[in-house]
Amino acid sequence: MKSPAIIVPEGLHEVLLHACCAPCSSAIVEWMLAHDVKPTIFYYNPNIYPREEYEIRKQESKRHAESLGIRWIDGDYDHESWLKGVCGLEDEPERGRRCEQCFTLRLIETAKKAQELGIKYFTTTLASSRWKSLEQIERAGLRAESIIQKESSSSCKFWAQNWRKGGLQERRNQLLREYHFYNQQYCGCEFSANHADTLTKPLLRQQMRQTKQHHADQLAGMSADICQQLAVRLSDAQVIMCYWPLHDEVDIRPLIAQLVAAGKQVVLPRVTGSETMELRRYTSPADLQEGAFHIQEPTGVVFDPDATIDVALIPGMAFDAAGHRLGRGRGYYDRFLAQHPPRRTIGVAFPFQHVPLVPCDSHDILMDEVV
Repeated sequence: MKSPAIIVPEGLHEVLLHACCAPCSSAIVEWMLAHDVKPTIFYYNPNIYPREEYEIRKQESKRHAESLGIRWIDGDYDHESWLKGVCGLEDEPERGRRCEQCFTLRLIETAKKAQELGIKYFTTTLASSRWKSLEQIERAGLRAESIIQKESSSSCKFWAQNWRKGGLQERRNQLLREYHFYNQQYCGCEFSANHADTLTKPLLRQQMRQTKQHHADQLAGMSADICQQLAVRLSDAQVIMCYWPLHDEVDIRPLIAQLVAAGKQVVLPRVTGSETMELRRYTSPADLQEGAFHIQEPTGVVFDPDATIDVALIPGMAFDAAGHRLGRGRGYYDRFLAQHPPRRTIGVAFPFQHVPLVPCDSHDILMDEVV
C-alpha cells in the first residue's frame, strides 16, 4: 500500500534520481523499489570539495547502488565550472541564493541526462535533507524542466517530492547504521563547510573513524604511497621525529626502518604523564614496549628537548589545507610542539583525511605541510 505522503505522478514507472550521497538516497531507493518505481541513480555533484571528499561520497553511492543491482551513472566532476556558475554568490548564507543556483545547475544536468536516456521523470535526493529549502529545490527542478522543454520537443518532468515524509527520514537513519555509510557533516562545497557551525571535533572524529573502516582493505596500499612521498621530503633531514602507528594510522614503519638504515637519528614520543610526553631515540623494534593507551613506545636514550628536530611527522584524524590538525583529543602533540617547535612539521594522513575545514582552538598547532 502506497504511503499518502509520497505522491507518484500518473504514469511514472521509471525515474532518474539525482543522488547527492548514499545516506540521502538509501530510504528513497528502498521506497521506490517497494512501490514499482524503477530508479536509475545519477551522481552529479561538482559542488563537492575537495576532490577527496567527492570521491568518498561517490564510492559510497556506487557501493549502495551495486548492492541493490541498480543502474548507477557517474556525472562529470568539474569543480572549476561549478565555481564559475556560483561566482558572486560565495558569501551568501546557507539556504541563500548560492544554494538555489547550485541546485539549479545540478538539476539542469540531471534533466539533460534523463532526456538522453529517454526517462520522462527526474527527481532529487536533495529534498530529503532538513537542512535544505524545499521551495528552492522545487524552483530549481521546475526551472531545469522548463529549460529542457524549450530546448527539445520531448518532455521531461520534475517530480517535486518532499522525501522527508512517509517515515523516510527515520528509515534513512536506520539504513545509515545498517550500511555503515560514510556520513558527511556539511553539504559539500567549501562555502558550506565554512558555514558548518555543527561541525565539531567529536563529530569529525566520528566521521573519520567510519571512513577508515570503509577503507580498511586499502590502508596498506595508501600507506606505501605516502611513505614514498615522505622519503623524498626527508632526504635532507638528519633528526626526525616519527610516531609508531596505531592500526588505523598511516603505517610509516617501513619508512622508519629506511631512515635508521640511512643513518638518520629517529626519535619517537613516549607519554610521561596525563598531559606530558618526551622523545626517546629509536634504533630498532627491540627498543619498543607497550606504554600508555596500548601504544608501542620507545625505551631508548632520552632525546634532549632543547636539541633541534629537523622534521616532525605528526599523525592526526583530519587535516585541512590551512594546516589545522584534528588529533585524538588529548592534546599531547599540541602541548609538546608548542614547547619544543621543530624546524618543520608534516601532518601525515590518508587522502580521505584531507578535509575542507577542521574545527580549531587557539592552542592547536598548525602543520607546515600535510602529506
